[in-house]
Amino acid sequence: MLEQILKGGPLMIPLMLCSMVSLAVVYDRWMAFRENRKIDTRSLRSKVLARLRENNIPAAITECETARGPIASVLLAGLRSYQQLHGKKESSETMRLVVGQVMEDYSAQAMSVVNRRLDVLTIIGVAAPLLGMTGTVTGMIASFAGLAEAGNVGGGGAVADGIAEALVTTAVGLIVALTAVIPQSVYNRWSDEIELEIEEANSEFVEFILTHH
Repeated sequence: MLEQILKGGPLMIPLMLCSMVSLAVVYDRWMAFRENRKIDTRSLRSKVLARLRENNIPAAITECETARGPIASVLLAGLRSYQQLHGKKESSETMRLVVGQVMEDYSAQAMSVVNRRLDVLTIIGVAAPLLGMTGTVTGMIASFAGLAEAGNVGGGGAVADGIAEALVTTAVGLIVALTAVIPQSVYNRWSDEIELEIEEANSEFVEFILTHH
């Protein structure tokens, strides 16, 4: 198997590099998403709202500071903004608008961290099959050029061997693409779940401001 891969030609080098980068990103994002999915975000949101109902903003901030993950960081940004406005005795409408905007801005930052390097998997998923097909085409060109030089004597077998070797790059390119695209699809779904939870947390906080001031 290794011998066949090595016969794939020079384009096997970028394909192998793509494979290594893809596996590194997949592992890195797996570890990050695994940590995020361990966090009980519903419990955190409940604790924060309970502290706010007690009018204990510092305790709510502490809950977020001791927690981890994107939802905690977004809530923390909103709570700090809310604490400042609450101290100035701003109107509920002003607090709603300002806190809502702050949390929306931090949500974008939090999601950029969640989706970090996923675009690399997209690039590899597109580039790897194209590199593989390029290797196959150049290999077939070389095979037919060899046939033309050798004439008809024994040329058919040489062409068949050359094409078989050239197709190795296509197969490897597709395998590399699959190892990038499949994990990316899973990570995108997990990212959507996190984004939805952030939106729910934002809505809960804004609703609290409107109903308790």
